[in-house]
This record gives sequence, C-alpha cells and structure tokens, in this order.
Amino acid sequence: MLRVTIPRSGPPSVMVLREHPDPEPGAGEVRIRVEAAGVCFADLMIRMGLYPEAPPFPVVPGYEVAGVIDAVGEGVDASRVGAPVVALTLFGGYSTHVVVPDAHALTRPARLDAVTAAAMPVNGLTAWMLTQQLFRVRAGDRVLVPSAGGGVGLAVLDLVRWKEGTAMGVASLAKHAFLLERGFAHVVDRNARDWKQVVEAAGPFDLVLDSVGGRSVSHSFDLVAGGGMLICYGYQSVAASSKRKLWPALKAMVELPWLRFNPLALADTNRAVAGVNMLKLATDAVRVRAWMTELLALWESGIFRPYVHATVPFSRAEEAHGLLHDRKNVGKVVLVPDP
Repeated sequence: MLRVTIPRSGPPSVMVLREHPDPEPGAGEVRIRVEAAGVCFADLMIRMGLYPEAPPFPVVPGYEVAGVIDAVGEGVDASRVGAPVVALTLFGGYSTHVVVPDAHALTRPARLDAVTAAAMPVNGLTAWMLTQQLFRVRAGDRVLVPSAGGGVGLAVLDLVRWKEGTAMGVASLAKHAFLLERGFAHVVDRNARDWKQVVEAAGPFDLVLDSVGGRSVSHSFDLVAGGGMLICYGYQSVAASSKRKLWPALKAMVELPWLRFNPLALADTNRAVAGVNMLKLATDAVRVRAWMTELLALWESGIFRPYVHATVPFSRAEEAHGLLHDRKNVGKVVLVPDP
C-alpha cells in the first residue's frame, strides 16, 4: 500500500508518498481499501509539529476515510467484505489501505459516493457537537460562524437551518456570493478594516463560534447574548504560517482571556463557554456511531450537504494542505489515491 508520510515537521513539501506492507486486520477489526480521505486543520498542525496528541515523526496523518472493506479480522462478520463504508481513523487516513475497529466503520448509503462521504465525519461531527450537543440550536436562534466558508462552517449552517435558526458568517469577500446562496443570512468580509464593528452592530448572538483562538476569543465572548454560549473549536492563529513557529502558538495561549472565564464572571453575565475537540471523542464508538447515523440520515433527506472544494491525488498532498493554509478552499478538500 501507499501512505502519505510526514518524516519531520515543516512546510507542506515535507510530505512524501511511501510504500508499506498492507496492514492485516486483527480481532474485531476491518481493513478498508481507501477511495477518499478527508483533509482537516488538525492534519496541518500535525505536520507543523504543533499537535500534542500526534505520534512521533514519521507520522501518517488523516482522521477520516471512505472506501470498501476488503478484509476482516477474527470475530467480524465475513459478509462485511465488499461493504462501502465511512470511518474515523485517528491518524493513518492518508493511505490506500487502513485498519479500524469494526464499530468505527459505518456502512454508507449506496448512492453516497466515497469523496462526499470522506468529507462528512470530522466536519459533520464537529458541527453536531457545536449545534446539537453542547448548545442545542432552536427556532429563532442567531449563530455567528467564523471561517464560514470552511467545511465546519458549512456543516454548521446546514444544522442551524435544519433547526430553523439563522447564521451570520465571516469570510473573505470572494466567498460571499456562494455563502449567501448557500443560506447564510449575512456574511461579513474578514479583510475589511471595520469587520469587527459590523459584527458587533449585528449582535448579540445566541451562539458564537470561535475557530481562531488567542485574542479572538475575548472578542467572541463579548458578542454572546445573555443565556447564550461561546464555543471554541479551533486554533487557526497558531498556524498563521505553513511552517512550524512556536511564537504564534505561545502568543495565542497568552492572549486567551483566562480570568474572564471563571465561574463568578460567567454567572454574572449569564453566559457559558465551552470547547470542542471532536477527535478526542473519536474512540467513543457508541456515541460517534449514533451521531454519524443521524448525519447520514440528514444527508439522505437533503439537509446535510457536504461541499467538496477539490479532490487532490495522494502524490500531491502538499497542494491540499496549501489550499487550507491559504484559506482558498470553500468547503472540504479531499485526497484520493493516484490512478
């Protein structure tokens, strides 16, 4: 099999495609012949050496795949061979074959293609946590979505509209027409000098999401209405460059408003703060399967609509990472095996 491997921290160009022996599934496991693998922001942080939970280099990134089961281990129903599936992988997804616990591989609907399926797990489950678990969006709720053009932003929009809420997005001007057509009530240009003032004038919001971290968190908290919630789910500020730089990460940590989030301050303002790292819940197969089953049903009903910006061959994985670093993507970037 082939794997996109990160031998050391560095820019996207450090990634290499290497050949490895095919893995064999153990007891309770299945092997998936990968047809598509999703690219997410955590993969960039792994490559830059900024992701604490990553295994030591060399490492194969990738948290989500779609493909076909081509082998099963002891204790797994042999009829699973040939089943089209989608799965969370917890590293190793950038591979032509990957082994996962049987419980992590969900059979996907026959008409759901692998590329679209690979765009669903990380973004969809994160959006589910943001809008259906920690905060449960209800009719009339107003939600502020940063990075509105990313995969999570679009997934959040779908789930907010499903619950009859409204979403305001923040994105570069080039993405506005698409986002408004997609269903955002309003979109603010993140590159405009007064974008924060525009957002403040439109607030407060019942749910404010923050994917930037650092100083942005304090500003986001100020936009939350009484009875509302701020949820942090990303740290884009630590990856301002495509290379590993420790200063932005340290600066982002220092700029977090630690003192503002003590219990007395939160009680005084009737606001809540929470955080989401969906990958930390990936091993909870029971809950993850339940949430993914809901998302697959919403896809079949046309409510959850993953949007794939680009499919990139494994051999050009650096281009996929470059799209995310430069914020050129609208929706998901997906890797596919080379012909």
